[in-house]
Amino acid sequence: MEIISPKVSKRIIASDFLNLCGTLPLIDTRSPAEYMAGHIPGAINNYLFDNSQRESVGKTYKKSGRTEAVLEGLRLAGPELNVKLNMALKASSGKQLLVYCWRGGMRSDSMAWLFTQGGLEPFILEGGYKAYRNYVLGELAVKRKMLILGGMTGTGKTDILKILSERGEQTADLEQIASHRGSAFGSLGQGSQPTTEHFANLLYNVWRELDFSKEIWLEDESRNIGTVFLPELFWQNMHDSPVIAVISDIKTRVPRLVKDYSGFPREELIASVQRISKRLGGDRAADAIKAIHAGDFSKAAEITLSYYDKTYMYSLNRRDPSRIHVLKSETGDAERNAEMVLDYVREKGLLSGSGVNQQIYLIRTTKVIGSRD
Repeated sequence: MEIISPKVSKRIIASDFLNLCGTLPLIDTRSPAEYMAGHIPGAINNYLFDNSQRESVGKTYKKSGRTEAVLEGLRLAGPELNVKLNMALKASSGKQLLVYCWRGGMRSDSMAWLFTQGGLEPFILEGGYKAYRNYVLGELAVKRKMLILGGMTGTGKTDILKILSERGEQTADLEQIASHRGSAFGSLGQGSQPTTEHFANLLYNVWRELDFSKEIWLEDESRNIGTVFLPELFWQNMHDSPVIAVISDIKTRVPRLVKDYSGFPREELIASVQRISKRLGGDRAADAIKAIHAGDFSKAAEITLSYYDKTYMYSLNRRDPSRIHVLKSETGDAERNAEMVLDYVREKGLLSGSGVNQQIYLIRTTKVIGSRD
């Protein structure tokens, strides 16, 4: 989109607004609480009202009407307007910047007016953050060419995904975006998780950079990753896509789990076991905790895998059988497993431009034990 320098603030729709994100400073004028719940990635929270001020203005509006609310807002925000303008000037290396509030109304209008007094040229998001959210969720709901990398806990799906990326495949690491590995142990070593709302914003930031004419590899996930829930239609599209499930026995997978998790404090490992104790069964949970206390992490891993393997098999069987592709692996080497996966999808024509056709082939096995990673 060509930028035309306006003398006053100009309103632009979400798609054009997002095309400018990353090239112009981005100002979120909503309260800190609204910002923390979710915001456009990269936005600076230069708010008109803080949390308590916003509440006060809202109460005044309900009790006394718009004019009194405006006066209350001026009283509260007025003493800090110089600080807010100076913050915008420091954020902007040039003259132009992007501004939004909840609905593209009074807060963004007021702050945009303030910024023009400092010689800045603001672009306001038409419809505000609400319009952005509708746009993002709409884009994430669109059916894309997905290939889902599935398999049992300990098969190293995340490492396989990284290798696929190194081999030139398009990937999106949902667990990295969610700051969680997806199991009861998934929070170990991770930072705080985003809200479900903000997760979708972060996901779209990655998603919009991909080439939708080609396949996108995603790791198989439940609807939730820790406390974060995937957008419903996005997850449904994943569930309806071909899944390449790497299956290997417990003995092959245990060493990876020991390597990945044994370095964490034992009390954190025990707390993770306790979170699934009812599903493990009281006796097996107690045995796993006892093994952790004794430093026998291999035994603890084998016990917890008994639960996760059954869970994954149940999840796998809920998919359309014609879209399930099971690959048996006898190694825990992620490099070799990634090559096996790539060879298979190329041979079967699951990648654009590969194989003799694009037919979905079915590989069925009986009594395959699986789990989620």
